[in-house]
Amino acid sequence: MRVHLEIERLHNALNVTFAEAGDGQRVPAVLGKRLARFGLTLNATKTHYVDFRRPRSARGPSPQASFDFLRFTLVWARSVRGYWVLRQIMSKKRLARALQAVRAWCKQHRHAPLAERQARLATVIRGHCNCCGITGNSKRLSRFRHEVVRIWKKWLSRRSRKSRANWERIA
Repeated sequence: MRVHLEIERLHNALNVTFAEAGDGQRVPAVLGKRLARFGLTLNATKTHYVDFRRPRSARGPSPQASFDFLRFTLVWARSVRGYWVLRQIMSKKRLARALQAVRAWCKQHRHAPLAERQARLATVIRGHCNCCGITGNSKRLSRFRHEVVRIWKKWLSRRSRKSRANWERIA
């Protein structure tokens, strides 16, 4: 039985990957009994078995098309050379939550000096890219950057009734 184990301590999440489907189906029962010896339990609403095998045919999708784990959605995709690879992209929920936080911050700090707001938003973009900047996630990162700039343009345009911020000036 080949097993790959990942534990994310910050989120108390456990991801166990098996080479054989039968091994993966037996583990929840065994793990529950083992944890019970220490007075611990598995959360039944968060514990589930996902059949996430590599697609066998050239065109066919995998039995489970995707699933979310921590801040990423894991999907099977084709590499540049045509091989099946496991791709991690930022979860849509995570992207929406990050953009909502930027909107709230821009609204709350709309009267702050421009240089201060620009520096803060640049820090947000840089931090987000450092956190979620992995191979295969560049489309979502560029989408995040574009949306942050669009939100900032919206709040810059609301400073005056006379003029609107234009894209040339923003760039």
